[in-house]
Amino acid sequence: MPLIPPQLLRDPQPQHFDRLRERVAYARYRYNLNLAALVALVAEEERRAELLRRKRRWWLMNELRRESPADFKSFLRVEPDLFLELVQRVGPRIEKSKKGRPPLQPGLKLAITLRFLATGNSFRSLEFSFRVAHNTISIFIPVVCQAIVDEYRQKVFKTPSTPDEWRRVAQVFQDRWNFPHVCGAVDGKHVATRKPAHSGSTYYTYKGYYSIVILVLADGEYKALWADVGSQGSDSDCGIFNRSGLLRSLITGTIGFPPPEPLPNDDRDSGFFLLGDNAFPLREFMLKPFSKRYLNREEMVCNYRLSRARRVVENLFGIMAKRFRCLLTTLDVEPERAMTISNACITLHNLLRARYGLAPREADEEDDQNQLMPGAWRTDAVMREVEDQARAPRANAAGQALRSTFKAYFNSDAGSVPWQLPILGFQ
Repeated sequence: MPLIPPQLLRDPQPQHFDRLRERVAYARYRYNLNLAALVALVAEEERRAELLRRKRRWWLMNELRRESPADFKSFLRVEPDLFLELVQRVGPRIEKSKKGRPPLQPGLKLAITLRFLATGNSFRSLEFSFRVAHNTISIFIPVVCQAIVDEYRQKVFKTPSTPDEWRRVAQVFQDRWNFPHVCGAVDGKHVATRKPAHSGSTYYTYKGYYSIVILVLADGEYKALWADVGSQGSDSDCGIFNRSGLLRSLITGTIGFPPPEPLPNDDRDSGFFLLGDNAFPLREFMLKPFSKRYLNREEMVCNYRLSRARRVVENLFGIMAKRFRCLLTTLDVEPERAMTISNACITLHNLLRARYGLAPREADEEDDQNQLMPGAWRTDAVMREVEDQARAPRANAAGQALRSTFKAYFNSDAGSVPWQLPILGFQ
C-alpha cells in the first residue's frame, strides 16, 4: 500500500492532510523504533562478543596451565601454582569496581604483566596477543608491579638488621665461597628507558642511551638483600653508593654488623664487610681487589678469592635478566614507572629463588678441578655495566689494613684452599 494514496493527492482536503500527517508520524515512529532495536541488538552482540573474548583469553591460560605446565612456565616465567598464588594475593590489590562496564579480570592483568616482564614486548604487541587495548596495558602494568612489590617485599626482600641475621649471610659466603666475614657483594647495572621529557642529559649515559641504575647488594645464594633503584643513568656506582642509606648505616654502625671476630683457624679479630669492584672505595666495611697492574703472587691469590666470592652479584643480575628480559630492552616508560617495574623484577627474583632454587647450570659452577663453568645466562645478552669514575676513590688506612689482612690470610695455611695456586698457574 503506497504511503500517500492517489485519491488524497487528487482531492486535497484538510482532514485528508491530518490523516496524512498521522500516517507519516506513525511511519517515522516505527522506523525509529526498529532502528533503536537494531542498535540495541548490535550493542548486545558486541557486549556478548567482548565477554566471550575475555572468557576465551582466560580459558586459554587455564588450558595451558592444566595441560602443559612447562609451557606455562616458559610463557610467564613462573610456575602455575605460584601464578595462582599471585592471583589470590595480588588480585584484591588490582581488582576494580564491577559497576558499569565489566572490568578486566585480575588474573588477566597479572598474566599480561608477567608476559611483559618475561619478554619486554611492546604494549602494541601485547595488545594483539591478549586483545586488550595498548593504552590500557600501559596503565595497569605499573599498578600490578607495585602491587607485587607491596605484597611480597617485606617477606622476600628484607635487609638483615641484627648481628645474627648478618652472621647467617656471612656463613653462606664462608661455606660456599671460602670467604669468611662477607655480608654481601654490591654492584650496579643499567636499565634502558625512553628519554624523559625536559631531562636534558641527566639520564644519558656516555654509551648513547637513557637509563636508570639498579645498585644491588647480593647474598651468597644470588638473592638481593638491598637495592637502590632509579638513580640517573649518568651516575656511577660509587656516586650512587655514596648517596645511599646503605653507606650512611655502614659509617654510623647502625647496619647491625656483628662485632669483629677471629677468622677461621686464626686468633686475630677481623670485622665484617662487603665486597665491591674497583669502582667502590676501599674502607674497613668495603673490600675490593688490588689494582690489575704489577701484581705479585700473594695479591693475585687475594684477587682470585675475592672475585670468586663477588661473582654472586654478577650471577644475580644475569639470572634475573635471563628470566625477566624486559631488563635487557629499552622500557618505553618514564623513569618512575621503570623503577616500579625493576623493583617488581627484583622482588619476583627473590621469591622464585626462595621457592624453587636454581635450575642446573643456571648460575656459574665449578668442576672437580675448580675451573669455572659459566652459567647459562653468560651465553645470552647481559645487563649493561655502569661506567666507573675516571679515578677510584682514595683508600683509607683502615681499608688498606683490611685488604692486607686477607692477603696474608689467604696465603697462609689457615686460610688457603688447595686449588688456588694451580688455578692461577703456580705450582
